[in-house]
Amino acid sequence: MEIRENVPVTSLTTMRLGGNARYVISAKTPDEIAQAYSFAREHDLPIWVMGGGANTIGHDEGFPGVIILNEIKGIFVEQDGKFVTVDAVHQLSDELTLKGMGGEVWDDFVRVACDLGYSGIEALSMIPGTLGAAPVQNIGAYGQDMAQVIVSVEAYDTQTDQFVTIAKPEMELSYRHSRFNHGKDAGRFVIVAVTVKLHKGELSRPFYNSLERYVEEHHETDFSPSNIRRMICEIRSEKLPDPKEVASAGSFFKNVFVDKAGADEAEAKEIPIWRNADGSGKINSGWLIEACGLKGKELFGFVVSEKAALVLINKSAKTYHDLDRARQTIIDAVQEKFGYTLRQEPVEIPSLTEEK
Repeated sequence: MEIRENVPVTSLTTMRLGGNARYVISAKTPDEIAQAYSFAREHDLPIWVMGGGANTIGHDEGFPGVIILNEIKGIFVEQDGKFVTVDAVHQLSDELTLKGMGGEVWDDFVRVACDLGYSGIEALSMIPGTLGAAPVQNIGAYGQDMAQVIVSVEAYDTQTDQFVTIAKPEMELSYRHSRFNHGKDAGRFVIVAVTVKLHKGELSRPFYNSLERYVEEHHETDFSPSNIRRMICEIRSEKLPDPKEVASAGSFFKNVFVDKAGADEAEAKEIPIWRNADGSGKINSGWLIEACGLKGKELFGFVVSEKAALVLINKSAKTYHDLDRARQTIIDAVQEKFGYTLRQEPVEIPSLTEEK
């Protein structure tokens, strides 16, 4: 278990904001997660758990506690009633149960599934972050989300100091919401492994708007998982900056969900909307921001991406106050023009004052 002191949060998060963390512990096994918690408790310090930092914002004051980095690796396939490494698989069926450890890069997990020819998460290609964070946010894109495929997670229960298995019905999954990030159990569980069930087959049209446009423009007819992944990667590469190269947190605002009446009203105003089967819908927040004339604009050191208005790029900002002003400018503009209140997607490392 590696323990580092006074680590800049800017080096841990892709938005590159924040002061120093007092301690950072890299945990490479489930037992090291438990040991890291023991260390924090012994020193009476607050704890924050994160993966790749792609969906996390730091505060100027830093974090006077222990940041635990989930770096547990491994991807496995269920075969003959037990989990084996991918290279040990000798026979595949119509369904695939795939398990990955929490520190795996999410996109590597998707690539394995697509290479094996299974559908269910191919539209989630290139979403930044780790596998352990995926159920917390119930990540989703282009009509797919974790709730559609997840079976269970293995997690460290910080209240009981035990490892537990949590099945999908216990996760309370909805749009960017789960038991793990809302309610009394928010922050209670550290996810060390995720199991999903996928199937042979392919996505069927109509696709989500931007994917459908790509299919039409390129005359695509192959909708296999690997080809959908290729298309999604091309679309995302065109729209979204690589967080390794450009400071950002990916999609900064959640899309706006409305009930059937709200969806009807949006359509009457000629606002593009993605309809659900029950008539409710989802409005692309990027479209709303662009319609407010903010695409490409620089706000307090942040730039609303010219390629995708849902993305905020940290061009020159150094403080959380800069982010706060840029964010509020966008929220106010959308509220004034359309009456919708945008909500931030990235989570924030809490700003705490050390009492010692």
